[in-house]
Amino acid sequence: MMSADREQRLRLLSAARLYFACDARPHDRDPDDLLDAALRGGADIVQMREKSPRSAKDLIALAEPFRRAAAEHGALFILNDRPDLAAACGADGVHVGQDDMPLAEARRLAGATALIGLSTHSAEQIEAGCGIPGGDRPDQLSVGPVWETPTKAGRPATGLGLIELAAREATVPWFAIGGINVDNVADVAAAGASRIVVVRAIRDAEDPEGAARALRRGLEAAVAERPAEHTTGANG
Repeated sequence: MMSADREQRLRLLSAARLYFACDARPHDRDPDDLLDAALRGGADIVQMREKSPRSAKDLIALAEPFRRAAAEHGALFILNDRPDLAAACGADGVHVGQDDMPLAEARRLAGATALIGLSTHSAEQIEAGCGIPGGDRPDQLSVGPVWETPTKAGRPATGLGLIELAAREATVPWFAIGGINVDNVADVAAAGASRIVVVRAIRDAEDPEGAARALRRGLEAAVAERPAEHTTGANG
């Protein structure tokens, strides 16, 4: 029987549209105000994406504002790369890359109720992720980077074609990622995405709350205008 915690997390994930990933100390500042602004503006998920070398003790301390902000807004808090620290950080789940570890190992470390996200960058990786059997299947995918972005240095852009493929083929919830902003979010939605991940578009905005609100409104408006075949299945 599925636990109440996991059921609730899966419901929130299914309903999520705007996912904000952010370093632990954006622009070398405490993240509290930024996280609160993003969540007020319409973010459903916040991820602590800390790429600097940190001890486990430091990561647990740095995660506290993310955990608190998500709890206050009824949102999900995802930890990047460290399934072994998910419980200690109070995270609802973790996100791993293709080269990090097997999904079964990530789920074992994070715990049975945790959400597991997986980065995908090709049709083959989307098919493989969705094809993992049983409880080891990822709960969500990120698909991209749609456009080249400094937050994924050296990773070539996948273009909108991979978004169109994910809209047809993915069987778990998925988020478009990579260079998405208020000026191009309608193009991503037209290609078939109903969910997006952003970093710079909110983190670096003069008005993060306004940026989040504009992104969400732009996404939802574009989704509402596209043909019905793009709004069914795992991306709905």
